[in-house]
Amino acid sequence: MSNPISDLVLGFQDLVSQVPVLVQPLIVAVAGAVPFVEGEGAAAIGIVGGLHPVVAAIAGAVGNFLCVLVVVLLGARVRTAVVTRGGRTEEPPTARRQKVMRAYERYGTPGVSLLGPLLVPTQITSAALVSTGVPVKTVLVWQAAAIVLWTTAVTLLITGVFAFAG
Repeated sequence: MSNPISDLVLGFQDLVSQVPVLVQPLIVAVAGAVPFVEGEGAAAIGIVGGLHPVVAAIAGAVGNFLCVLVVVLLGARVRTAVVTRGGRTEEPPTARRQKVMRAYERYGTPGVSLLGPLLVPTQITSAALVSTGVPVKTVLVWQAAAIVLWTTAVTLLITGVFAFAG
């Protein structure tokens, strides 16, 4: 049985190797926008596909951040619409929301943003944060930091492995 994420990554790697060099960063950026692939996975796709590691990292991070930006802005609008809707009684929080709130209370926005990618995609972390009322600017700043950090770390790791392997 095949893994959908593995199939998707292999598909992106194949596509990167088949398109002209000038288009390759765009493919990597699109890959970075995909949850569970993220900036770090996209950078790996680009590097394996033959892109310079810096170009691959920037493209993957930009694609990841642009997707997070859209999610955060839409999530903030949805939250505003729900909160300002009159006559609505507040429903008890779901188990997932309670889990997010516990993590937020324990680690704050920086911790949830920086550690979140170990468990869930940045898009989901961002939506969860903004849905709880964390300001959009705060979510975007910390998600950008997390994307840059994780994408850089994976890029350096893969580049080091390739240099070591010769």
